[in-house]
Amino acid sequence: MKDTHVQAGKSIQQRTGKTFHLATRLLPKRVRHPTYVLYGFFRVCDEVVDDAEDVPPEEQEAQLESFRAQALGTTEPDDPVLDAFQQLRESHGISDEEVTLFIDAMASDITKSRYETYDELEAYMRGSAAAVGRMMTTIMNPEDAERALPHATALGEAFQLTNFLRDVREDIVDRDRIYLPQTTLSRYGVTDEEIEKFEFSESFADAMRDELRRAESLYRDGVAGIQYLPEDCQFAVLVSAVLYADYHRVIRAQGYDVLTTEPSLGTLRKLSLIARTRWHWRKTRDPETVFRAVSSVSSSEQRHTDFDRRETLPTR
Repeated sequence: MKDTHVQAGKSIQQRTGKTFHLATRLLPKRVRHPTYVLYGFFRVCDEVVDDAEDVPPEEQEAQLESFRAQALGTTEPDDPVLDAFQQLRESHGISDEEVTLFIDAMASDITKSRYETYDELEAYMRGSAAAVGRMMTTIMNPEDAERALPHATALGEAFQLTNFLRDVREDIVDRDRIYLPQTTLSRYGVTDEEIEKFEFSESFADAMRDELRRAESLYRDGVAGIQYLPEDCQFAVLVSAVLYADYHRVIRAQGYDVLTTEPSLGTLRKLSLIARTRWHWRKTRDPETVFRAVSSVSSSEQRHTDFDRRETLPTR
């Protein structure tokens, strides 16, 4: 990959993924530079549908199909980000299946804006999030990829769910999308119309509480697999989990009201979490122990959240 390709992806990440960028900087160069390229590819595809105001659906679909062909090497890339990704895919052995799943997920955003069940949402996240985690795992090149990949899938989905829960207001305003499963909303009597009008209620808080617990179960599964990653990558991935999970602390501090105010993390808070994570890491080098000590996913919550993440939520 050319330095200009790496810099292009890095610039995109600095602009659109500040939390992830902090963690990426902690990766070794052999993984950090490919990560910039991966992120650039993800964002270029994502923006086809997320920044598509007044662009007809058929044009969005055609653009994604063009990106698919370029990413898979069936046509010559016409963009430096896609050129860099094609080279990365070939040099690191990223599977065509993961690329295809990712593009398919982006394409589904063109026409689908609601998810009836968590199973439906999970199928979407298999492409939009789990595929990302699995591609990241591939470029890290763990000794036992088969043990690492299921946990990478869980962690990718955890990050995605946190984004959905954090960005409920933004997704309505910018994209008219609701990613909270309809079954969860209906369980507590919350309607799409209430969310669209940003009408916060205790019922909405209950729905958010359940989805936070679901995400935190995924975080625990994901963090349990960090031990299977190369040693020089473990701390950076752990920091990513700690930082993203901290949005849950903010959401709880807001009383689960993400409709009035969008949760955010300040730079000082992020740097403090990184410092605390490093201090505990030096003591134990055990990802799960450090995550329990530093993250907002508390051990007290764990006793109530080890449930089937699909549809069997605890009764209240």
